[in-house]
Order: sequence, then structure tokens, then C-alpha cells
Amino acid sequence: MRKQDLLGRWTLRQWTQAYDDGRVTHPMGQAPRGFIQYDDDRMFCMIERADRRAFATGGQWNASAEEKARAYESFMSYAGTYELAGDEVRQHVDMSLFPNWEGGVQRRKAAIVDGLLHLSARLEDGTPEARTASLVWERASRAITS
Repeated sequence: MRKQDLLGRWTLRQWTQAYDDGRVTHPMGQAPRGFIQYDDDRMFCMIERADRRAFATGGQWNASAEEKARAYESFMSYAGTYELAGDEVRQHVDMSLFPNWEGGVQRRKAAIVDGLLHLSARLEDGTPEARTASLVWERASRAITS
């Protein structure tokens, strides 16, 4: 993977998790929305379910606990610096909706196939939940709209 091939904004097309026991899931639904952007030395990523519901009980600070939990479960975002090491992108996380990622490194195998960016990671190896997360991204030609 060359840095110049990675640079820019990519729009999410698919996110699947293939479990070692044969299950396949879509963590943000069948048609997730999102983007990842790589600049010279920094990156950021935002992903959401396409069917997120607006809060009915209040604003972002006084919504019900259930609404806040639903919002958390239907959105993710993180940002930081990154480096390339062969076919691996190492994302050094500064900020994340999931606070446990902050200060850590998210490692992704990276490949560009037919113009699409494929990022994948092994998760929870050695457990019954062991799986491969695979995200497919298309280079964005303009601001994200869908």
C-alpha cells in the first residue's frame, strides 16, 4: 500500500463481520453510511446506520437513556494520526466515541482492488466471538450525500 493511494476521502459501501463459526453480520445494517479520510498525517472516520431515529423526548443532553443508548449503538467515530507498514494501516487514535480506543492503535489490513479500498481486521481471536471485520470504501468525488 502506498500513501498516495490512500490519501483522500472514501465513502463506505459495505461493512460485514464474518465469524469463525460461519455467521455473518452487518454491524450498522445492510446500507451503512459513512466516510474515512486520510490526509498527509491524520485520519478520521464516521459511520452510522442509515435508519437512525431522531430523539423524541428531548435534545441531545436531556434525551432519555434509551434514546442515548440507541444513538451510541448506531454511530461510531474516531480520529488520530496514522502510519503505513506494508499492507497495514496503523491508526493511532486520539479521539473516539468509544473511549477505550483512545490512546490505542487500530490496525487494519489495507488493499485497493478495482478502485475500492478494502480495510479488514481480526477481532477477538481465541474466543467464541472471533471474527474478521471487513469494510469496503469507494473514493469520494464530492461531499458525502448518502
